[in-house]
Amino acid sequence: MTQLTHIASDGSAKMVDVSAKPSSQREAVAAGRIELQPATLELIASDRIAKGSVFATARLAGIQAAKQTAQLIPLCHTLGLSHVEIGLTSDESGVGATCTARTTAQTGVEMEALTGVSVALLAIYDMCKAVDKQMRIGEIKLLKKTKSEAAPARRRLSSRSGEARRGTSRLK
Repeated sequence: MTQLTHIASDGSAKMVDVSAKPSSQREAVAAGRIELQPATLELIASDRIAKGSVFATARLAGIQAAKQTAQLIPLCHTLGLSHVEIGLTSDESGVGATCTARTTAQTGVEMEALTGVSVALLAIYDMCKAVDKQMRIGEIKLLKKTKSEAAPARRRLSSRSGEARRGTSRLK
């Protein structure tokens, strides 16, 4: 059986040391769903929820949550995310949500994707709770997790200042 990485030999919780790992391009996609009443779906589709645009609010909430994952989940590493996208699709019984998160780092972004999709769904719940008492959030899962070697950053010295800078041309 594989040993849990966040448990020290004495049984206490610990943060995994990733300092020896090389940075890699990483992506994770998570999905979830909220079941809603047909009348609620009609209110969302016609933009008649009193609190405002449900999908716009859910997208922003999911993105913000993904960026704050390390503050919410105690042993997560703080990551600089290069991309977060929340996808929302409705059907006759509810709304499906996905969160795609990307970074170049020493550890994966699956917790950020899972947090993003969870909070996007919670935002929908919050926006619709006055009109739908039967909502149900569920089916939250990781769909994909990938890692590929990152291309090394290239720098060159400026002939004018001697400072290192990115790229090969200077904006005028």
